[in-house]
Amino acid sequence: MRAATVITHRRPQETASAMRSLIRAADAAGVELRFSADETRKHALEPAPGIVTDHAWDDEVDLCVVLGGDGSILTALRRYAGLDVPVFAVNFGELGFLATIEPDDVDEGFRRAFASDFEVLPLPALCLGARSSERKAINDVSVHRRPGQRVAQLAYAVGDQEIGRVTCDGLVAATPAGSTGYNLANGGPVMAWGVHGFVVSFIAPHSLTARALVVAPDDTLVVTNESREESVMLATDGRPVDALAPGEALEVRFIADEGHLAQLPGTTFYERVANKFGRMAI
Repeated sequence: MRAATVITHRRPQETASAMRSLIRAADAAGVELRFSADETRKHALEPAPGIVTDHAWDDEVDLCVVLGGDGSILTALRRYAGLDVPVFAVNFGELGFLATIEPDDVDEGFRRAFASDFEVLPLPALCLGARSSERKAINDVSVHRRPGQRVAQLAYAVGDQEIGRVTCDGLVAATPAGSTGYNLANGGPVMAWGVHGFVVSFIAPHSLTARALVVAPDDTLVVTNESREESVMLATDGRPVDALAPGEALEVRFIADEGHLAQLPGTTFYERVANKFGRMAI
């Protein structure tokens, strides 16, 4: 391993100790750490042997280390989507379902990271066309009504076959990795990592028959805003990216093996579910 980039969340005081451990471990392993201009300012870093500051993002790295929650981890996974760059993450968030290790384990964790002592789990993405641009989501794509406006009128189809029309607050299409997020809150099914396909669920449907639907990996989901007046908001991985005007349609496609998540040997999806969601039990 020669070089790694670093992404952290917006509260540098919480990651300061882990950052010092990261720099020590990289120095011991002879790995160069590269920090963007934003990360450089955030942590008041100075250039030094093995530390490159104000670095423009590039793809010529062997690893991306994340100190943050699922939002930061998703940012890294999207940034390196389609590239063979694993994301090794330390949980500094509320849940950290995608994190590789916890903050108490950073010394041993970073040593193993820079020794490439981890497994790489390929994660799918959802690719969508939003007017002239194309975007990807590792967790989910959501279409939802604007605050203060009427409920959404959404039609959804798989390929050329319309499945139904639902009056609701919105719709979520989630990958297996994202099925434990917004989709789970909607009452949708949890999909184990490794399942090929994605799930569609509804936010507050005004219906007794609207049910979650698992879409096959080779099929395309088409969502149409059937409202006569109101546009609906479009978000990828919880971040607003666009809007659908009345009558406008959106296509969502499944792409396998886009993200690469590092995990320690022996870690399983079911272990993560038990550990992460078990701790939230009352």
